[in-house]
Order: sequence, then structure tokens, then C-alpha cells
Amino acid sequence: MDDAAPDHYDPITVPANAGGERRNRLRQYQVQLLERMQAAKSGAAIGVRELGVVIGGRHCLLDLTQIGEIVTPQLVAPVPLARDWYLGLTNIRGDLTGVIDLARYRGCAPGAGATAGTAGERRLITFSPKLGFNCALLAERVLGLRKSSEMATVATAATVEPQADAPAWASRRCVDTQGQHWELLDLAQLVREPRFLLVGF
Repeated sequence: MDDAAPDHYDPITVPANAGGERRNRLRQYQVQLLERMQAAKSGAAIGVRELGVVIGGRHCLLDLTQIGEIVTPQLVAPVPLARDWYLGLTNIRGDLTGVIDLARYRGCAPGAGATAGTAGERRLITFSPKLGFNCALLAERVLGLRKSSEMATVATAATVEPQADAPAWASRRCVDTQGQHWELLDLAQLVREPRFLLVGF
């Protein structure tokens, strides 16, 4: 598995009651993930372009050029009269950042996919500054780096999302050698969706 993370910040906070061995494993995983993300963004890791995450119970791939950091969830301040999928604002390195529950945005019930990861596994994935939208997605779990180029393209999303047509920013599907289906999310298209820009009533 290509797992990964830049050595200038610590995206994983280990619970105080975690054993020393588990803490070391998590920290090692974090360093490898950050280093590989940094290498992939710089072009040093050929073919590695996506970060695998679980959002709303779905296995998703995020283009590394469209994301910024992986951080542990911070205290979120609710915003009055905001949509239920806009969880509020949090402080990430001194910047106020909007937190998005993408599962709710897609119409899933609150808490969808919560069983896919414990509270300690959840992460915020910030958008790349080049997208011009200062927000972060709430992910239930980070799975590490993946190569969609080594996966088979799925011709139809009917078996993955039978209840509705997939939005343009999540219309691409692929399946890996273990039979796991993945959605490739295009955050650049997502931030251009008019509904995404209307966080308030």
C-alpha cells in the first residue's frame, strides 16, 4: 500500500492513552504519507496522483494537486443560518476555514459512513489555495496514496450510486485489483457548482 504525508506539520494527534508502540507506528505512517504526498506533488512519484479517503462511507480519490493539508479535526464554530452540510468555521494555522460535510451535501443522512472510522481516525482535508476556496472536507478515514492509473475504469455508476445520477465532479469511477470501487472527486468542479457556493439560507 502506498501510504502517505510534508514534514513541516503533524497531521496525526495520538490519543493520550495510546501505547508507545502504537504512537510510533502512527507517527511513522504520518511521516511517510506526508513525504510521499510532497514527492507526488513535485512530480517525483510518477503515477501517484491521488489520496484515498473515506467520505460518507464511500471510498474516494482526491487529486493531490487540488488538496492542501491533512489535519486533525479542530473545534468548529457553527455559522448561523448555514446549510446543514456547512459545519462551520475552524482555525487551521491561523486561517478561518469552512468545514464541509460532503456526505450531507450529497443528500446522505447525518452521520452517514460514521462506522467507517472512529473519531480518532477522522481528518480534515484542506483545499489547495489555487482553488480559491478556503475550506476543508471532513473525511472519516485517510487510506493513503493510490494510483488510479493502475485501476480499471468503471463504465457506469449504476451499481455504486443507483439512487441518483452522479454529479459532474464525482462522475468518474474505477475499481482496484481487490475489487474495491473508488470515486474520483474533482474539487475544481465542485467549487464551481452554484449550490456549493450558497452556504447560507
